[in-house]
Amino acid sequence: RKHLFESCEASLRRLATDHLDLYQAHRYDESTPLEETMLAYADLVRQGKVLYVGVSEWTAGQIADAAALARELRVPLISNQPQYSMLWRVIEAEVVPTCEREGIGQIVWSPIAQGVLTGKYKPGQPAPAGSRATDQQGSTFINRMLTDDVLTRVQQLGPVADDCGLSMAQLSIAWVLQNDNVSAAIIGATRPEQVVENVKAAGVRLEPAVLTRIDEILGDVVKRDPALT
Repeated sequence: RKHLFESCEASLRRLATDHLDLYQAHRYDESTPLEETMLAYADLVRQGKVLYVGVSEWTAGQIADAAALARELRVPLISNQPQYSMLWRVIEAEVVPTCEREGIGQIVWSPIAQGVLTGKYKPGQPAPAGSRATDQQGSTFINRMLTDDVLTRVQQLGPVADDCGLSMAQLSIAWVLQNDNVSAAIIGATRPEQVVENVKAAGVRLEPAVLTRIDEILGDVVKRDPALT
């Protein structure tokens, strides 16, 4: 409770505002009772400092427990922020159905799989200079996807994107937004022009045949195990 309040107050000072539209708990806190977290949220909402609350990378069971407490405490729990992409679909089996029942939307991160789905990483070739894979911190997330099998299949998505009149990044973001439970996708752009290009994926609807083609290309390299949440 202490840290939730302190973090909220610090954010309000940095943002020079009197309230936060959305305040999310990043990762489930195994060392604190869920009741304490939700009660702190309830107090912040009633004080007018927070309008809505959410979570990030919680399992389906954790989300269901939080939603039950949120109803009891009249806390507007509206969001979950998980990793989600064509290659990383671990939320589909359990998290998404639970969130649909509870009226919670996904604000997903890494829709282009740390840049892997842009096609810039080539099988059998070193990572491009200045890319995330060459960054000491960023590489810890991306290395598990930089296998020749994954990269070879990703290269085969190029013609699919071309047929849709999209870049590979736009195809990947449009694919994520196609999930009805996805409210928004966070794009980790490093240059303004990337933002300009990526937002063109908004509103794009991919035909069922395109979705099937993507699944056939990626096959068993897609991660689906809910235990990876």
